[in-house]
Amino acid sequence: MTRYTKQARLLLAVDCIIFGFDGKELKLLLIKRGMEPEKGKWSLMGGFVQHEEDSESAAARILKQLTGLEGVYLEQLHLFSDPDRDPAERTVSAAYFALINIHDYENQLNEDYRAEWFPIHEIPRLIFDHSEMVQMAKAKLQYKAAFHPILFELLPGKFTIPELQTLYEAIYDTTLDKRNFSRKVLSTGLLIKQKDKDKENSKKGAFYFKLDKKRYTAKFHAFLNFIPNPDNLK
Repeated sequence: MTRYTKQARLLLAVDCIIFGFDGKELKLLLIKRGMEPEKGKWSLMGGFVQHEEDSESAAARILKQLTGLEGVYLEQLHLFSDPDRDPAERTVSAAYFALINIHDYENQLNEDYRAEWFPIHEIPRLIFDHSEMVQMAKAKLQYKAAFHPILFELLPGKFTIPELQTLYEAIYDTTLDKRNFSRKVLSTGLLIKQKDKDKENSKKGAFYFKLDKKRYTAKFHAFLNFIPNPDNLK
């Protein structure tokens, strides 16, 4: 077998930025790191790519180990390759972000990792360059949400307009007018009204809706009229 000689050893890792929404807040799933360096500090969920894996397979495997879920929305974010990013050894990390409806996995979290959800505005100090990864992932999420229905991955199969508004406000860190938001989102014709209501979070009860995924694919631009300044997102 031909091998490359005189080349330095380099490890390939994956780190997963796992966003979740509980109906009220956008959150990030973190774990306590189980090895040195920085043992016991807050960290993204990650691991090394095995010999028989590609990076996406490794990210999916790691996500399943932590949440028990498969088929979760998972997208590669960026390759972090600063030579000094990991003090233990030269390691390049392929970062992925995942979107999860928190209620989908409530009883599946692997307790071995001591994972905990943190509101996006209350994230503790993270190891290495993980804070940079999170900030880049949030910016990418804002940009993608303006042109793709990925935010609905964070919602249950049926949801209320107030839930949808709360999610958009959390993603874009802004406040939207309730009547204006409701009028605009319903005018898209991309939501299917259900017969039942959510009576736990409002006195009158808010009707549930579902996303018409087929129509969304054909008319995704219809949502752009209420995204906060999508042209300024990068």
